[in-house]
Order: sequence, then structure tokens, then C-alpha cells
Amino acid sequence: MRDPSTTVRSTTQNEGVDGASTAAGEDRSVSFTEECLAAAARLAGVARRTPLEPNRRLSETTGAQVWLKREDLQVGRSYKLRGAFNLLAQLGAAERAAGAVCASAGNHGQGVAYACASLGLRGRVHVPRTTPRQKRERIAALGGHSVELVVDGDTYDDAAALAAEYAARTGATLVPAFDDRRTIAGQGTIGLEILDELGAPPDVVVVPVGGGGLLAGVATLLRERRPDVRVVGVEPKGAASMTVALREGVPVLLPDLDSFVDGAAVRRVGDVSLPLVRASGAELRTVDEGRVCTEMLDLYQVDGIIAEPAGALASAALGEEVDVPPGSTVVCLLSGGNNDVSRYAEVVERSLVHRGLKHYFLVEFPQEPGALRRFLDEVLGPDDDIVLFEYVKRDNRETGPALVGIEISSREGYEPLWARMKASPLRIQLVAPGTTAYRFLV
Repeated sequence: MRDPSTTVRSTTQNEGVDGASTAAGEDRSVSFTEECLAAAARLAGVARRTPLEPNRRLSETTGAQVWLKREDLQVGRSYKLRGAFNLLAQLGAAERAAGAVCASAGNHGQGVAYACASLGLRGRVHVPRTTPRQKRERIAALGGHSVELVVDGDTYDDAAALAAEYAARTGATLVPAFDDRRTIAGQGTIGLEILDELGAPPDVVVVPVGGGGLLAGVATLLRERRPDVRVVGVEPKGAASMTVALREGVPVLLPDLDSFVDGAAVRRVGDVSLPLVRASGAELRTVDEGRVCTEMLDLYQVDGIIAEPAGALASAALGEEVDVPPGSTVVCLLSGGNNDVSRYAEVVERSLVHRGLKHYFLVEFPQEPGALRRFLDEVLGPDDDIVLFEYVKRDNRETGPALVGIEISSREGYEPLWARMKASPLRIQLVAPGTTAYRFLV
């Protein structure tokens, strides 16, 4: 018996640009694979069939045969076009006349913008103020005169609320980034391509997770076509909304959200995507944002690939959060390459902190000549480097605190440094990542 979570029942008349229609009241069940095949047909000539490339660095690190599915080379530099176009291409005449609206952290907006321009639809894209400028500019460029860009709200969920309000007020079709079966089927076409391009089913497929549409699509397709393939979804540790939803059994609104991995920083997963992910049997893992930054730098410096934070999620988890057997065939989905070059300073910073190479301290110096020199001579090692020195407060007291950032050459150098600090007559306090002081001072 077919699982009801992987079938759709058509009961209304709905004819799109592909000419497909279903009669009102028709009772027809369609497998998810069939939905993905229909989506692939609509996307032919619109979305790029992205390459599947072997990655030597990750293969040597894990002992597995690692391939990257390069959705960063897709139109709009991410996989989002697949779902957006598949949904919009199925709109009826009245829906097309009313236009479309979406909320986006950046990539989905580009997909919707390109789809609207291609299909001749009037569109509107809401993005939060945290969306990088590069993504905003690409939305405007891809949409042209067909699309209006609205920047408002602090998070994706704020933008989503504004888009929903606009849809309710104007009758425009709301194009969800992940929480619509047509969107999910469009993303599922990636699974079809992986199976076809690889020639044989992989042992493991690793997929980044935000709202769950991509994981739902790929994992559901693979469960139907190749249930022996292990599928692992990877979320940023500071935005693990799918992990929480699976544990609680329902979508849960996260009270706190780290928006650094902006393409996957979703406070609440979808009502449609959650049951599909649960039924697919996919595993879930979380990865530290600093580890994502390290992977972004490795992708750029070693592999020559510009990946955005969400794009590096899957490969960042390999070897630590996601164990893969030596010799196995592993596919990591590199979901997007819309990274603003101005963010690399923060990427380098987070990577250094994650690898234990950069540390911050509050040091209380005596207000007397030679105090800093003694600190340099007695506390710092020969390979330690001060990269930040800033007095936090100046007054006429006998001592004054300074924020000191120190970069060391290896993780092993931290304990000797801390031992010298504790032996020093100076009062020194570590400013640990994640603490309130760290967020305010660094």
C-alpha cells in the first residue's frame, strides 16, 4: 500500500503553462516520484542540470568517495528556482493575473524573481533586513520590472508574516520557500539527477536543512526510488528547528535564532515538510556555525568554490557530525553560492574561534609605565600575536581593563598561554564564545 504521506489527491481544475490539468472531483493518487518527474519536465530548459563533481579534499579526509552536487551553479546560484518555478508554472489564468508574492532570506526570492520574469507574472519579494546586499541586488536583477523587492523585518519569519498579509489582502499567490508540496517536488528533482548522474545509487546523501523543503523533497524521492540510501539532513546549531520539531512531533517556534547561516536560519519548519521528513526516515545532525565557516574557507581556498554559509552545511558535517564508512559513496548537496564578499571577515573570525586559534580576554592593567611590556614579555609566547587591544574603560583608578584578542598558532598553544596568564599578577578573565560578554564585546 502506498504511504499517504507520499501521495497527492487532485480534486480541482488546475491548468498551468505545461498544459496539465485535472478534472474537478477526479480521485487520482500520484506518487511523489511522479510529481518530481512532472516537475523535471516543467523545469527542462529553465533550470540547469547541475554537475555532480568528485571532491578530492573531502574524499581524502573521510576515506570515502565524496561528490558535490553543485547547486551553487544553478540559475540564481541556488536550488531554489526548482521549487519556485514548479509551483508558479502550475497556476491557472486567474491566479496568474493576481500575481505572486513570497518571503525569502535571499535565495528563494531569486528563484521566484526569475520564475516570474520567465513566466510573465507580476511578483513581490519580501526579505528581512539581515539579507546580504548581494542577494538583494540579485533578486532585483533577476526579476527586472516584473518583481518588486520589499526589505522589512529582522528575521525570515518577519518577512513571511508580511508576505502572507499581502497575499491575503490582494489575492496574490503565496509562494512558500519550503512549505508547499509543489515547491518540495521541485526540490526533489535534485534526487532524480543524483541517481541519474552517478549511475549507481550512493550510500549516503547529505542535505542542508532550513525549513525542510529540500530535505523533504530529496529524502522522499530517494525513499521511493532507492530506500537503501542513507539520507542525512544537517542544520546549523543555532537554528535547529527541524531537530526540535521531530523531537516534539510538531513544528515549534524557536525562541532564539542565530541568523548567521541566513539561508537555513528558519525559526519554524513547515507543516507540509515536517511529516514528509519524518516519514522519509532521514537522520538529522547539527553543525556549529564556526565549523561551517572553516568549511567555507576550505571550499574557497582549496577547491576554488564560493559557497554561502548554508551551501557549506552538508560538507561541513562530514567526518565529525556525519560518520561515513571508508570506501562508501557520499553525495553532499552544495545548495548555494550567494555569499557577499564583505562577510568573509566574519567568516574568518568565526573559523579561528571555532578552531581554538583566537581567544579574547579582559585584562586589568595597572596604570603605570611598562605594564603592557611586562604582559608581552611574561604572558605571551613567541608564536602568540595580539590582534586586538582596546581599553574598555579609562578613569583615574589604579587599574584599567582592556579587551585583548590573541591569535595562537595551534590549538595546543592555548593551555600554556592560559597557565601563564593564571601565574601572572594581572587579573585576567576569559571572554568565552557564547557568553553575554562575548556577544557585547566581540
